[in-house]
Amino acid sequence: MASASGAVVSPFDDLSTPALQPLPPQPQSAPASRVTAKSLDVWMLAGVAVALAGTIGGIKSTGVSLAYFFQPAGVLIVLGGTFGIALITTPRILLRHSAQTVIGILRAETTNREALIEEIVSYARAVRMKGLVSIEHMLDHTSHGFLRDTIRLAMDVKDRDELQTILETKIRLRERQGETDAKVLEVAGGFAPTIGVLGTVIGLINILRQFSNLSAVATGIGTAFVSTLYGLALANLVLLPAAHRIRARVAETFELEEMMVEGGLCLFDGIHHSLVRERLNNFLRAAAGR
Repeated sequence: MASASGAVVSPFDDLSTPALQPLPPQPQSAPASRVTAKSLDVWMLAGVAVALAGTIGGIKSTGVSLAYFFQPAGVLIVLGGTFGIALITTPRILLRHSAQTVIGILRAETTNREALIEEIVSYARAVRMKGLVSIEHMLDHTSHGFLRDTIRLAMDVKDRDELQTILETKIRLRERQGETDAKVLEVAGGFAPTIGVLGTVIGLINILRQFSNLSAVATGIGTAFVSTLYGLALANLVLLPAAHRIRARVAETFELEEMMVEGGLCLFDGIHHSLVRERLNNFLRAAAGR
């Protein structure tokens, strides 16, 4: 087709070609160090220090030398007997896992929930625009391992109810494992005072062998009852507090994983990022209300 100036114009020239728009920036996951950090549990160490200081201070206030309370026979009976009870009552695998958990509670893992929510919201923006598969390449940089596993499951599972069932079962089993670890320490803590009494009885039997020596009897009675002190101290200053600490850690982890499950379900449903933030903020309000 010719124009007024005589130039030949293609009919396709009338179609305007839009300029290529740059792709929106990909959301980057928050650095792991900013979301989750591990450090020594200062509050727990402070509690141990206060408990030991109070016990030692109380003993010293009586005027009795601390060396008097060191009785190797009582230590051997209480520690050996309590550990033996743990071996009897707990399978080897569970006992090893419980020991690892006890070591783990010395290092507190703190998670910045606000940063974790913002990370999930950034994923929700990308999913809303391009679908769930579009964030697969970002999963290796996810700040929390459970969140990464949750999103991968959301990509693999096609049915929402099935996804929710799998995730809820997973966190329920993890909670049960934590309860088992705490129960191991509780059982040992329940037997420790009784083992201490056993050491006291053994000490009293030894006293009866030298009953004619009154000065030896007086000294021996005090020595015998140190085993009971060991049993009570081991149970109430170490084992039972550690069990409660594990339960508190498990409850905190369970709530955090519930929040990530909710975020994973939101990504699966393709919910708008503002609604995702509102849903997840409910977990912040619940934590602040405690």
